[in-house]
Amino acid sequence: MAGIVFDKVGKSFDGERVIDSMELTVADGELLVLVGPSGCGKSTVLRMVAGLESVTEGTIRIGGRIVNDLPPQQRNVAMVFQNYALYPHMTVRQNLAFPLKMKKLAGAEIDRRVAETAAMLDLTPLLERRPKALSGGQRQRVAMGRAIIRDADIFLMDEPLSNLDAKLRGQIRTDIAALQARLGITTLYVTHDQTEAMTLGQRVAVMRKGRLQQVAPPHALYTSPANIFVAGFIGSPGMNILRATLEQEDDERFLRLDGQRLPLTRTVIERHHGLADHTGRELLVGIRPEHLALTDSAGHGTLTVAAHAAESLGHETIVHVDGEVETVTPDAPELARTTEAQTRLITVLPGHHPISRGEILHLRPEPDRLHLFDPSGNTLA
Repeated sequence: MAGIVFDKVGKSFDGERVIDSMELTVADGELLVLVGPSGCGKSTVLRMVAGLESVTEGTIRIGGRIVNDLPPQQRNVAMVFQNYALYPHMTVRQNLAFPLKMKKLAGAEIDRRVAETAAMLDLTPLLERRPKALSGGQRQRVAMGRAIIRDADIFLMDEPLSNLDAKLRGQIRTDIAALQARLGITTLYVTHDQTEAMTLGQRVAVMRKGRLQQVAPPHALYTSPANIFVAGFIGSPGMNILRATLEQEDDERFLRLDGQRLPLTRTVIERHHGLADHTGRELLVGIRPEHLALTDSAGHGTLTVAAHAAESLGHETIVHVDGEVETVTPDAPELARTTEAQTRLITVLPGHHPISRGEILHLRPEPDRLHLFDPSGNTLA
């Protein structure tokens, strides 16, 4: 087995920088997920590890060995692609056996490893079928089997579930996590789906425009986002980000949101360093949709809003509302101060709520669950 180390790795295409001084260590046996919006550089990182793209600057190490100049076949990595990449004229058995034949292994050894891998992935009844006779989930399992059978040091997975329907994605996602835990192979997994990232990764690396934003276990990303981009990207729906002014009267500190007032609890104050230095200044406050509770009436610490649209999912209702607060998009943390003013919030209410468009609602943020950021979008926690 082997870990992966990125040491100030950069990548440029035709003078345009797409990966900027990346520093990251994937531990031996770890499943780390790279997540971010399309075009942020995730797949480029994966292809550099595989040797399909060159490194412009810095070094990549696999198992302590610098691999910048090694061809793909000498890196002992196995890659699972989005489009399965199976040979259509070969049976499942032949697809699984192909990489072993390229290594010129003995026939008995190939048969043994094919049978073992097929049993592991529930492919034994399908060994004589060709890919066109398989479902999407079965094809993906064959693609995974062809990676597993190579006995590689590293698994690289590039959005392997994006062609599957939602139910099947959940099933295969569980299979991948269980398989990786069983095999203990270092795995770098790329996705744009934050649900996949949060449920699969032992750690998750969030990327934006070629830069790492935060690397942490899934729960830490949810509870302690490093900036408003991570706050908005992680969670479904993402965190609401509102403009506020920090004020103080006597011993009480509170946030002023366009005439509405949210008191700060001791828990929030102690979690956010140097808060006193921001008294009288603008801050950004983050509130997750699931931490906005519906109350019967307006009062101290509530937000009065008007319903814009409601989406009932049975177990919960997602409500889009407009209120007398100013919100900002989390997509550009460095522009948080100047982004165009909006008033839209999202709340997630447990159960079914028959809410009509224009209905006046009173929402109370859970007082200990507020997240505070400076005007540029970086956390004060």
